[in-house]
Amino acid sequence: MEREKTVAGRRFDYGSWLFRKGCFLSGLPMAMGLVGVAAIADPAFGDDANRPPNLIIIFTDDMGYGDLGSYGHPTINSQHLDRMAVEGQKWTSFYATASVCTPSRAALLTGRLPVRNGMSSDRRRVLFPDSKGGLPRDEITIATALKEAGYATACVGKWHLGHLEEFLPTNHGFDSYFGIPYSNDMDNVSGLQHFEANYPEPKVDSFNVPLMRNTEIIERPADQTTITRRYTDEVIERIKEYQDRPFFIYYAQTFPHVPLFAHEEFEGGSLAGLYGDVIEEIDWSVGQIRKTLEDLGLSENTLVVFTSDNGPWLPFREHGGLAGPLRDGKGTTWEGGFRVPAIFWWPGKIEPGVIREIGCTMDLFNTALALAGVDLPRDRTIDGHDLSPTLFGTGEHPRDEMFYYRGTQLYAVRKGPWKAHFVTGAPREEHDPPKLFHLGHDVPERFNRAEDYPEVVEKLRSLAEEHKATVTPVESQLEIR
Repeated sequence: MEREKTVAGRRFDYGSWLFRKGCFLSGLPMAMGLVGVAAIADPAFGDDANRPPNLIIIFTDDMGYGDLGSYGHPTINSQHLDRMAVEGQKWTSFYATASVCTPSRAALLTGRLPVRNGMSSDRRRVLFPDSKGGLPRDEITIATALKEAGYATACVGKWHLGHLEEFLPTNHGFDSYFGIPYSNDMDNVSGLQHFEANYPEPKVDSFNVPLMRNTEIIERPADQTTITRRYTDEVIERIKEYQDRPFFIYYAQTFPHVPLFAHEEFEGGSLAGLYGDVIEEIDWSVGQIRKTLEDLGLSENTLVVFTSDNGPWLPFREHGGLAGPLRDGKGTTWEGGFRVPAIFWWPGKIEPGVIREIGCTMDLFNTALALAGVDLPRDRTIDGHDLSPTLFGTGEHPRDEMFYYRGTQLYAVRKGPWKAHFVTGAPREEHDPPKLFHLGHDVPERFNRAEDYPEVVEKLRSLAEEHKATVTPVESQLEIR
């Protein structure tokens, strides 16, 4: 693939641009202990050839691997995302870093396994409204790094990394925040048990979830029937406001996490029922954002990434989505809990196609910093990889392994096509020898091949032990109440 692409009528060489930025920027320290991390000093943002790219990450909540037409759903109309999958890259082995909300979000934003920064727990797997902890202030997020590099930054949607002011997005590198601080099923005031409150006919006033602007509550309970529309408007406003400078927008959708609500214009419109209504409204939202980028002439300098925080919440029946051919769903370390849809869209810049190599949400941290010409932090372990060689076709794919945690415990490891489960289930069930699956031949993890390939088992066992030796236990922020 050619490394040079056309930007505003000019030839633009990504490899050379990143090299020049790296040389120019090296040695300019950032705040908060980013030893060796560079920042852009007074850049000429008006010159497209010198302007680093914009980044929009759209992160849905509990969307299954099989919930889009481009990933095999037969009745959900996801026309905008399906078009982006054709025009961009559709990744088929892309993973969340955890199979529940809080640790997954922490990993995406920091490029680090949640077990390294206290955002995992074996007792409380996510943060709740009574939690007193959150993402530690000394963690470096994508927004922290890019803001120091001259980017405008905005967070829209579900945060779930601490609802107290010290942990909110505006204290983690974001210039603005508009959204809900935790899951939309929390603050249940209905008097009903969790399942009955969420299924089959949830009511907006059953959940006293706050809607926030920066650090202030502006609506309670949040009207969830209009929240996707308002998120969309907010993202579009931030794009328009920031269009003359590089920007990073983290759009963390509330849905399709239960309870499900759709705007009246989408309610009853999908062949897939209420769940389909919600997904099709999300698809509409993405289409509006893409159209805004195109109308403003920003699409060729903006990377848009669409993915999910974990797999579908299967106990909620037809409100819980589909994992496609994958086994199980949210909360588990089977493929259906971790493997998620992922679409990378950047017209004229990345090579369209289907990517079957392994990718992970943590890799977005490294990729974002590389595109901005910012060095990685040198004072901490970063678990992500820069995906630029695969996006641009300029080199070897950087990742061939995946570690599957449940809380603070390593349950499974993947290397190439092979995956070993040392522990499964809740309550936990240990396996010695571990269960072994070839994910190329057996995507649904049906046939245990441990007896046939003992040498593969030993290699994966050694990989797991080597990895665990790099992890130092830290206090869990999820258990502070």
